[in-house]
Amino acid sequence: MEGEMANVATIRVLPSAFLVFFLLFTSFFLASGAEEAESHGVFRRTLDQKLMGLKKEKLTHFRLYWQEVVSGKNPTSIRVIQPVNGSQVLLGLVQIFDNALTLGPDPDSKMVGRAQGFVIQPDQNEIALLKAENFVFVEGKYNGSAITILGRNSVANTVREMPIVGGSGLFRFARGYVQLRTHAFNNETLDTILEYNVYVLHY
Repeated sequence: MEGEMANVATIRVLPSAFLVFFLLFTSFFLASGAEEAESHGVFRRTLDQKLMGLKKEKLTHFRLYWQEVVSGKNPTSIRVIQPVNGSQVLLGLVQIFDNALTLGPDPDSKMVGRAQGFVIQPDQNEIALLKAENFVFVEGKYNGSAITILGRNSVANTVREMPIVGGSGLFRFARGYVQLRTHAFNNETLDTILEYNVYVLHY
């Protein structure tokens, strides 16, 4: 009789022990799965800006001169696709450039960066270029850093404005805008000097 009671007690305990073991195993498995998923970038993380060196956002202003040379043996701007069907507004034009950015309007003034990018003419009614360019700095503490500009450049306007959409190096998380105007244009050579005023928020 005592042996039978012992067997009954054992039978009753086993399901409870199994249940506890199952719950512990399942919890461990789920936790491990969550950690693995997080390590693979499935879940988002909130980062501390200070740990990334992002202390206080500041506003910086640059005045630069964009030197475009399309004439001579060493042009800095080259047309790669001609306008469509002789369009008066240059529809279909694609031009790639690597222009010097200087401190002053004189082409021989100190170069502080390069403007590298392209323009496309998508407008059927006026010369309003889609312009994408990186201002790559080569001078001082900004050497190696860049600002990316993307926007509409309506050439007929005295002052044009385009947004800053990002940057790299000291301009990570950059945002802001540029205002540009034509400083000089040579009707014979088609060489152009633009004045850029850059207003950039960065850390």
